[in-house]
Amino acid sequence: MAMERGPLSINSENMFPIIKKWLYSDHDIFYRELISNGCDAITKLKKLDMMGDCELPEGYKARIDIEVDPQEKTIKVTDNGLGMTADEVKEYINNIAFSGAEAFMEKYKDKASDDQIIGHFGLGFYSAFMVAELVEIDTLSWQDGAKPVHWECDGGSTFAMDDGSKKEIGTTVTLHLSEDCLEFANYYRAQEVIEKYCSFMPVEIYLSEHDTKMTETINESERRPEDVVIEVIEPAKKDGEEDKDAEPEEKRLKIRRRPVLCNDTHPLWSKTPKDCTDEEYKEFYRKVFHDYKEPLFWIHLNMDYPFNLKGILYFPRINLEYESAEGVIKLYNNQVFIADNIKEVIPEFLMLLKGVIDCPDLPLNVSRSALQNDGFAQKISDYISKKVAEKLAGMCKTDKENYDKYWDDISPFIKYGCLRDDKFCEKMTDYILFKDLDGKYHTLPEALEINAKDTEESAEDENGDKVEAEVVSDGNLAEKDAEKEGADEEDKKDHTIYYVTDPDQQSQYVRMFRENNMQAFVLSHNIDQPFISQLEAKNEGIHFERIDANVQDALRAEGESAESEEQAKENGEKITKIVQKALDDDKLKVQLETLKDANVSSMLTVNEQTRRMNDMMKMYSMNGMDFGMDKMTKEGQTLILNAAHPLVKYVLDHEEGENTKLICEQLYDLALLQNEPLTGDAMAKFVTRTNQIMMLLAGENA
Repeated sequence: MAMERGPLSINSENMFPIIKKWLYSDHDIFYRELISNGCDAITKLKKLDMMGDCELPEGYKARIDIEVDPQEKTIKVTDNGLGMTADEVKEYINNIAFSGAEAFMEKYKDKASDDQIIGHFGLGFYSAFMVAELVEIDTLSWQDGAKPVHWECDGGSTFAMDDGSKKEIGTTVTLHLSEDCLEFANYYRAQEVIEKYCSFMPVEIYLSEHDTKMTETINESERRPEDVVIEVIEPAKKDGEEDKDAEPEEKRLKIRRRPVLCNDTHPLWSKTPKDCTDEEYKEFYRKVFHDYKEPLFWIHLNMDYPFNLKGILYFPRINLEYESAEGVIKLYNNQVFIADNIKEVIPEFLMLLKGVIDCPDLPLNVSRSALQNDGFAQKISDYISKKVAEKLAGMCKTDKENYDKYWDDISPFIKYGCLRDDKFCEKMTDYILFKDLDGKYHTLPEALEINAKDTEESAEDENGDKVEAEVVSDGNLAEKDAEKEGADEEDKKDHTIYYVTDPDQQSQYVRMFRENNMQAFVLSHNIDQPFISQLEAKNEGIHFERIDANVQDALRAEGESAESEEQAKENGEKITKIVQKALDDDKLKVQLETLKDANVSSMLTVNEQTRRMNDMMKMYSMNGMDFGMDKMTKEGQTLILNAAHPLVKYVLDHEEGENTKLICEQLYDLALLQNEPLTGDAMAKFVTRTNQIMMLLAGENA
């Protein structure tokens, strides 16, 4: 058989079922499509006038009118754009997927830009058949000598076209609604949909409700701002006499509802930032997002090259304890609403914000409800991420006071962004803030130096003179001498940043730190643990350590002689056996230290990496996975006993004493309480034991 070639044919009878069921995901979108067509018709007429090809009527004002009639079950969409001739109706309407917008742009590509033309695919008009069983078009072209045209179709494969009766230039599309779609002829439902999709379209849109009687009679007090008074009906007098004591009857009005403007043709994002006031930004936020809590601040995006993009991103004020951090980024194309939170354009971490993005260059699919999957959308996403990082960095540099004030609210956004976007993280690393124990905020470079500075200032020699010092890997100080001059430079770059997750729970450690002129930073949010792990991975030599991870040298008392060190070792081994026996736990790590603060009897340290692993396992256990948490929780723990404290000395001197077990248990629980809350059983035992100790102190027998 010889090879054959030829055009594919499309069965028009099958087209409308496809359009009704599969082209658009939401039936209400027909309002957007028909109004967009009206906007395009007006834009084309204006461009023809601008090029001198036609002349607009005197006093011309572009507008689109939507008229709903619930009695007649119809919707009319009327524009005063360039209209169509009979030949154009045949070309643009009868040929499915032939775009009049594309044809116009091709014809005038050398004379006019296409930045305000909305349509592209030639399918928007057919969205009307999703809700209508009959669609009519009445149109009159701008061209001299043009005759009005009437066209209609019931959703089948045939149409009817004849001379029309339209007197004014433009087009009216009339939808006779199907029984299951009558909701769209309701005035308030229509208003809701129009405001959803068309709130910022570039042509004024007016909505009115048609009344077959054209007027209605209401009480004067019920008059609405949009009502036009046709006649005032005075109350009738009773029997020609006035009753001074009687309440006067209320006047009644015969009125007609005036069409209501439904959109703002010049949205705030279309203006340049210098022309916008703070109050305008706040009012726009309230209007669009119905959030009456003021946003913290905002970022106004305004870009013309290499693609056209404008928008405003707001950082909302969120109470993360009681509210979900779910934002809304509304995506527009030439001021036409497309969808919320399109992940191909909006970086994932910015979906926690609220805002609008308008990009005429978006690669939309045929329904204009989603994007074509290409690299252009990713470029837009990268640009938005870059501009947000630049705005935040600039604020930190030039407006640090406000940046500090906002930090607690915006830090989850920024840290999440750093975790999700490496480029954003690189730009923001030096502008991440850390709040210290005194409530002051420091950048990462400042945080790296703060303990070194505080400790250096407090370091003195035996005569009380200052000693020159340098930072070493654990944040402590070492005296400089000639032998140190040739030390490896890498060692000097190694820094530890101390932090707390709960300043109240870890208050004893906090107090000891502050008494020794040491500083730590509050990292109490859930996102902080993965965030600091990422910082460590990306910044060699930086380590984060919770202040209860070990006993820093600065907290220890001065070193002992060689003989006392040997004795301390023996005492350490001895008290370890005593405590392990008293607590019935031969795996417990016990360490005897001489601390500067003689009032501290015991502390519990937990290895940083082990604790992080335990925290992660706890999270998985909460999701139903069992990792033997009771056993894992004790791994990495070390009970620190202060050799200078009387209770610890008592245990060493009374290995078999009748109160030794009681004291050992209390020392352990006291240490544990400073690290994390006691479990139910442990707390009950702690309370009982505390009562026993108080009774002993009171001279009573337990």
